[in-house]
Amino acid sequence: MLRSLALAGVCMMLAGFALSSPVPSFSLSERLAAPGGTSPLVPTERIDALLARLPHHQGSVAGTDGVRLHWVAFEPGDYHLDYRYLGKGAHFPEFSLQATTPAPAQQPPRGTVILLHGWMMDGGSLMPWALELAQNGYRTIALDLRNHGRSGHAPSGYGTREGADVVAALKELKAEDQISGPVHLLGVSYGAATAIFAARELGPQLRSVVAMESFDNAGQAIRTMVPHMLSKPPERLSDYVALPLARWQYGGRGLDEAIATTDRKLGIDLDKVDVGQALAQVPACVLLVHGREDQHIPVSQGRALAAAAPNARYLEVANEDHLTLPMRLDRLSGVVNDWFAEAGDGQCAPAPVLAAAE
Repeated sequence: MLRSLALAGVCMMLAGFALSSPVPSFSLSERLAAPGGTSPLVPTERIDALLARLPHHQGSVAGTDGVRLHWVAFEPGDYHLDYRYLGKGAHFPEFSLQATTPAPAQQPPRGTVILLHGWMMDGGSLMPWALELAQNGYRTIALDLRNHGRSGHAPSGYGTREGADVVAALKELKAEDQISGPVHLLGVSYGAATAIFAARELGPQLRSVVAMESFDNAGQAIRTMVPHMLSKPPERLSDYVALPLARWQYGGRGLDEAIATTDRKLGIDLDKVDVGQALAQVPACVLLVHGREDQHIPVSQGRALAAAAPNARYLEVANEDHLTLPMRLDRLSGVVNDWFAEAGDGQCAPAPVLAAAE
């Protein structure tokens, strides 16, 4: 059982820079420029323990800017997956996960799904989705994005540079015979924006995309997310000092100044990282999924993405927020599997209809 893996969901979002540093060392621009390590909420030991019990392949491939990207792949098979969403705990959503070694698949993979995680996460955080899709006949490959997990370090691009990494990685994975059948992308939050930028460049090499809770514009996402994170009540004794100081420092012009400093550090203009513009140029079938209660990346950004690309399909999920949505395999696994199965030859399935949450 991997119940503690639920804590990983807190950082399945661009808001992985959620004010976790003590005030003396805290610099929002530094955190915006690079994640500063994997979130301590990710139960790495438990993830690694489950990974050690299951057959898989792993390695590294070249991205861009000289960065190396770590990957982990699962082959299709019946993993006897037992996934249960347990609802919200005291602070974060919780779930349990069990899986066993599968018998060899009798058929070749239906395709390959590349999984892209959120900020301050790694490929292991998407293990439930990797196993779910592998159990449904796909080879799944979870990448660690640059500056995350076991991958190398290079300037962040808020999806732009990371998308170029995915394109380069896919080319090398194909050369190493790791890709089988049509290629699909599944990304969450920061990884969703990355998937859209990659899809624009991959063009007809890609069959379809599922982008969960992507931002529409990087600068705007930061301007809505940071105030939301700062509005949270204190959880630790140190928060009673840190939060008021951070609210004072990054309220109003302070946040704009932090973004401008980040722009200079990264050599990009975050206000011009336009995911909607990229999405409008993607020929593959794209399903956008957004939780209606999302306050980290407000649902207005999901709706703006959908409006920017009439050929994309949009699913707004009631009663789910930025933390719960990626964990709701019980609500979304059928939707995702159907989307991948039905996409092809330029014909995209209609927007799915989701039953009300139980």
